[in-house]
Amino acid sequence: MTKSELNPAVANGLKARQRWHPAEVVFWLIAFSSYFLLPGKHLILNEIAILALFAISLDLILGYAGIVSLGHAAFLGFGAYAAALFAKHINPDPLIGLAFGTITTTLLGFITSFLVLRGNDLTRLMITLGVALLLNELANQLGWLTGGADGLQGVEMAPLLGMFRFDMFGRTAYAYSLITLFVMFLIARRISYSSFGLSLNAIRDNSLRASAIGIPVNRRLIAIYTIAASFAGVAGSLMAQTSQYASLDVLSFEKSADVMLVLVIGGAGYLYGGMIGAVVFKILQDWLSALTPQYWHFWIGLILVIIVLIGRERMSQGVAGIVASFKRKTPAAPGPAAKAEG
Repeated sequence: MTKSELNPAVANGLKARQRWHPAEVVFWLIAFSSYFLLPGKHLILNEIAILALFAISLDLILGYAGIVSLGHAAFLGFGAYAAALFAKHINPDPLIGLAFGTITTTLLGFITSFLVLRGNDLTRLMITLGVALLLNELANQLGWLTGGADGLQGVEMAPLLGMFRFDMFGRTAYAYSLITLFVMFLIARRISYSSFGLSLNAIRDNSLRASAIGIPVNRRLIAIYTIAASFAGVAGSLMAQTSQYASLDVLSFEKSADVMLVLVIGGAGYLYGGMIGAVVFKILQDWLSALTPQYWHFWIGLILVIIVLIGRERMSQGVAGIVASFKRKTPAAPGPAAKAEG
């Protein structure tokens, strides 16, 4: 489905949705100003930016295409190890390593996307979880390459753009991750507000009906799954480059569960929901782990139960929900047919 095939009213509606709302501008102004306003928090801000990008990658398949995944950390971890190995053995340049990690993870996403097409949601859950567990065990067994349980150590990154060194305070790391997050968000935003994004919504709501009206369901699902994998690969590459370390933890089920929780908190299908959820989750994690180091998982779980009991729709009416509701209320420009009738 191309723009030329769209009803003029629908095409105008898409153009209206693509316009930036003032709340979105404020969101990003706050995000970039945090670099200067929170000088002592660059390390945790860097973690938030990477988690937000990881959440966007899951949101693309869960919130927009309806593909549930319990093993999305497979792409995060693959990207992390790819970027770390590339920096250690081939070239320590961050941008080249980021491209390498993204490309290799995109290929992995494309290959595994054919498995996800088979069966129903339960089958997809098992397949995605199985892929993540398989990669985790593979990384554990190939200790000569990945470092095994000890992790891949000795990764040293060259200065970013040949000028900005990665310091222990996370200044360069956060600037690097935040700019990358913004660029990837622009791509995700363009996807979600396109005819391709509309077709994904149709598939999510009713795949049989979407197929009946001529939408190539399988090709759309392969495409978005591959794109989501590449986004996760970027997040994994950033994680390995900014920490200069990669471990089995990035492939664990806990990482997949964390990003799912982030979307539950922020709201799936918003893009901004994943980023807001990442902020809330990391702040809660940092605060609760300092308050009760041994039991912070319990409190996070309790908060999740409360969210589910109250209802995700109510809890997600933060900035993401407000932006979405405002954009839905934005009137679309009348199409040629409407003008002719007037």
